[in-house]
Amino acid sequence: MTQQNITILGSTGSIGVSTLDVIRRHPDRYRAYALCAHSQVDKLFEQCVEFRPVFAVVRDEQLAAQLVERCRAAGLCTEVSHGTAALADLASRPEVDAVMAAIVGAAGLEPTLAAARAGKKVMLANKEVLVMAGELFMHAVHEHGATLLPVDSEHNAIFQALPVDFSRGLDQCGVQKILLTASGGPFRNASLDDLAQVTPEQACAHPNWVMGRKISVDSATLMNKGLEVIEAHWLFSAPPELIQVVVHPQSVIHSAVQYVDGSVLAQLGNPDMRTPIAYAMAWPERIAAGVEPLDLFKVGRLDFFEPDFKRFRCLQLAYDVLHRGGTAPAILNAANEVAVASFLDGLLPFLGIARLNEAVLERLPGGPEGSLGDVVAADAEARALAGQLIRDRCFA
Repeated sequence: MTQQNITILGSTGSIGVSTLDVIRRHPDRYRAYALCAHSQVDKLFEQCVEFRPVFAVVRDEQLAAQLVERCRAAGLCTEVSHGTAALADLASRPEVDAVMAAIVGAAGLEPTLAAARAGKKVMLANKEVLVMAGELFMHAVHEHGATLLPVDSEHNAIFQALPVDFSRGLDQCGVQKILLTASGGPFRNASLDDLAQVTPEQACAHPNWVMGRKISVDSATLMNKGLEVIEAHWLFSAPPELIQVVVHPQSVIHSAVQYVDGSVLAQLGNPDMRTPIAYAMAWPERIAAGVEPLDLFKVGRLDFFEPDFKRFRCLQLAYDVLHRGGTAPAILNAANEVAVASFLDGLLPFLGIARLNEAVLERLPGGPEGSLGDVVAADAEARALAGQLIRDRCFA
């Protein structure tokens, strides 16, 4: 069996760590060819010691020098580089068979787009790629013959529940609705008064999933689910009205597809990201992922609720920008990244996240998504405006 060389964009994050665990379980099938991280040099060095990648990438030259020194002292031959250009290079090299795109936020756009343009197998865990530049990215996938496999547990579940030929059109496949499940986060039943007092520590304490701080906050505001609605639109060519968010607190059904004959096909499993990661890595086969089998007797019950769009305004904003199109989703994503960072730094209250996002969208309605430059410019303008509104203490 030929080993697949995998570049992991974001190897020190939760998705990257889970990907390495699957590689660890199947060393005959997969090799960590390149490991890329932002600033966690200690963790990246430990990964280099264990997996001995050919390349490693960090944010800047200073961090790269630290990693070089430590790799040399450990007798490692790993070549170290830094910066966005290095990420794009290691996502598109001829030796690379697959790319795990797991860098959180807008920083993952350029290297993931480079992987698509190189015709790679792209395992997409960075939803912002499709949120910011869905039209451009999907065009690159189709034009260059890349294989796109969703890693988000919800989209991976939908992918498994759809017919293999869904690309000919959901209506032609008898699909009536995509049911995108959401745990509801830690504040599903909280009042607006309670939400006004939420601390970063509370927002990052997800009841079901182990995630990074930014994604945890997005889950708490339901922005994460809003971004996933936009992502589902591009992945499955689904109009907004076909995508319904269903709050499912147990996180056992990861998503489902409803058909015109009355059938609903759902994918179930324990909340462990190694399941969709392993599915994407081995597709169209299946391999062991180290995940505990689902015990339906322990689960006992499955509950479902409609989301509250008034309390969780971010979800409604995501639907709004999806209808608006163009660079509006990129503007929302940029504003939200600034808002979440400011909340985590204590500069913005929890409910201020949605208010700031809405204010930026009111001032910047967006334009056509003509090129990557248009997307990058809209992203930068939204970040600048959001930062200025926070400095002016408009939402303190």
